[in-house]
Amino acid sequence: MLLDDAIPNRESDMRQKSGHLVDCNCLGRRNFLKVAGGATAIAMSGSSIFLADRAHADALTKELRDKMTPEQIVQAMKNGNKRFRMGERKERNYLREQKASAKGQYPAAVLLTCIDSRAPAEVIMDLGIGDIFNCRVAGNVKNADILGSMEFACKLAGAKVVLVMGHTACGAIKGAIDNAELGNLTGLLAKIRPAIEATAYTGERSAKNYGFVDAVARKNVEMTVADIRKDSFVLAELEAKGGIKLTGAMYNLETGAVEFFA
Repeated sequence: MLLDDAIPNRESDMRQKSGHLVDCNCLGRRNFLKVAGGATAIAMSGSSIFLADRAHADALTKELRDKMTPEQIVQAMKNGNKRFRMGERKERNYLREQKASAKGQYPAAVLLTCIDSRAPAEVIMDLGIGDIFNCRVAGNVKNADILGSMEFACKLAGAKVVLVMGHTACGAIKGAIDNAELGNLTGLLAKIRPAIEATAYTGERSAKNYGFVDAVARKNVEMTVADIRKDSFVLAELEAKGGIKLTGAMYNLETGAVEFFA
């Protein structure tokens, strides 16, 4: 059993016996965020959303993933980022996660993020092997292949959240603002230019102005989310029925914080 939420009082008893407060978060590692409330009785503990208790298997199971709502999964990622910012990421055993997930995967979300080496989603949200699908491309732009990958992730593999995450000081955004041209990169940056035009900004509209760069990055995320809905009837239908949540986020390279749009 991956997460023993069926008997939540056991952890409370352990804390009381050990002299810890009932709401202390120092005991145990959880595979999936324990979000307060909900019919699934998954309670918020502050432990990892996709981390395992040492006594259980380390990979996210279908049973546990399917119990979570899209909103709970987003909250889980928020809590994971909070732990990251506080330096409280839990020790994990990647070998155990690898072995536990080798025969099957049940990711809770599919992310579209930038290739920037400073913005690895699994690290900054305290995630592990098998927890999410992650599509990475400069400027977190979408194309038909990425849409197909997202449709597989949600319709066939059961992921419940589609998250597009941009970040501050994005090189691809700066390149698009500067009209950079380089081989196949030229076509990629062209996908970002509509966001430049759509960004309302009263200051200097140049790649040297990081305020403008970040404003374009945010607009690029917003437009990408809208385009995913428009260009994928599969995902739009799932969202309309409440099966998935499609949203955006921005990661701040300076603070380590992920700002979720919803």
